[in-house]
Amino acid sequence: MSAITRILPKRRLSRLVGHIVHWRGPSWWAKASIRAFAWFYNINLEEAEKPYSEYPSIGEFFVRRLKVGRRPVGDSWAVHPADSRITQAYPIDDGTLIQAKGLNYRLDEFTQDPDCTKKWAGGFFLTYYLCPTDYHRVHSPVDGEITNVRYMPGQLWPVNEWSTHNVPNLFSVNERVLVEIETDLGPVGVVFVGATNVGHICLSFDETIQGNQKGPHIFKHKEYEPTIQTHKGAELGMFRMGSTVVMLYPPSFRQKFAENLDLGPVVRVNSSLVK
Repeated sequence: MSAITRILPKRRLSRLVGHIVHWRGPSWWAKASIRAFAWFYNINLEEAEKPYSEYPSIGEFFVRRLKVGRRPVGDSWAVHPADSRITQAYPIDDGTLIQAKGLNYRLDEFTQDPDCTKKWAGGFFLTYYLCPTDYHRVHSPVDGEITNVRYMPGQLWPVNEWSTHNVPNLFSVNERVLVEIETDLGPVGVVFVGATNVGHICLSFDETIQGNQKGPHIFKHKEYEPTIQTHKGAELGMFRMGSTVVMLYPPSFRQKFAENLDLGPVVRVNSSLVK
């Protein structure tokens, strides 16, 4: 599998898949394909904001919003950012994060932030894996102010279990977007990690930041002045297909909450992270 994946044109393949799933064919085709997709992945159609027949393509259905009230916001200091499965949850010691057993990656390489050690070394991180069954919009886990965003171009390796256990530095190699939120406990990082067929990362508060676009892929650091207010449960962005979110919390969060976290392993967006 590794040899095949290495030679695949992952960016082009991802864009092609994107075009296919967003193709707006006849209405009967959209209805049939969405119904089949929902059946195959056991998606609860009752949770979708609109009837499945009103979505013009699988792609639009994939990034569907949910009916109001389906994911009530927990009352703890932080909530989970996505419907997902937690695959890793550990302290950030020695500037290192755990990808899988025997595989680590560096905080500085992952964030490409020269101040990352001051912000998150000694803190806590959680890795959330979103599969095709899941709701694919990512929401703010905290109340605070969005201060800056980093777009980091990279590869689009799959982020499934095989890849996380066999591709070194996977999360630091793949394309990603880091949204930094300043809170009363310090900076919180929400990192969208792209993957094969998942390169199209979109931010809800800034349409100029998007993943896997045509043309040169250039690192971008955008600071907001004034900052953008956000709150728990507010939509931050979406994946056009399933992928991974890595949460970075500062040392003050670890000191206050690390011993009292609700870690799932399967969690719902907006549910309380702290017990």
